[in-house]
Amino acid sequence: MKIAIDAGHGPTTRGKRSPDGMKEFEFNRATALFLRDELPADTLLAHDDQIDLSLRERVQRANRAGADLYVSIHANAFGTGWTEPNGIETYVHTSRPPQSMAVAQAVQRELVLATGRRDRGVKTADFYVLRKTIMPAILIEAGFMTNKTEASLLQRTDYRKTCARAIASAIRLTCM
Repeated sequence: MKIAIDAGHGPTTRGKRSPDGMKEFEFNRATALFLRDELPADTLLAHDDQIDLSLRERVQRANRAGADLYVSIHANAFGTGWTEPNGIETYVHTSRPPQSMAVAQAVQRELVLATGRRDRGVKTADFYVLRKTIMPAILIEAGFMTNKTEASLLQRTDYRKTCARAIASAIRLTCM
């Protein structure tokens, strides 16, 4: 099995940071690397650590490599400054592909159990990485960068490792 792991957004994406300055890519990248180490599978990093790859390029990398699953890792945001929304949510394409739904439900369940964060559920969206991949694909929002409590968690190595272990556990349960 080959799993494409995407640290959503890039190192120089404008905006995409917490009010106290953490770039979303810092969380996404660290968690993606921890996830790679947790998986007993062939993995492909769809992002680049030095430059912002387009969504098209990320998806093409995964499609060309013949990946069996695409996992995009993100941290959510709402508004400007510190805001109240919080919790974890996992997305699949609006067509609700059965394999993607099964993985998303397992990932959502494992993440909420492991982190104790609010369960915002599995949702659908027409995100490019969910629409253009030719394999099952999910997009994870592992907490809100604009929520002071969750922003603090997103910056911690232990939280990043906890998220990676939970995602890996769900992938092992549903795909391996």
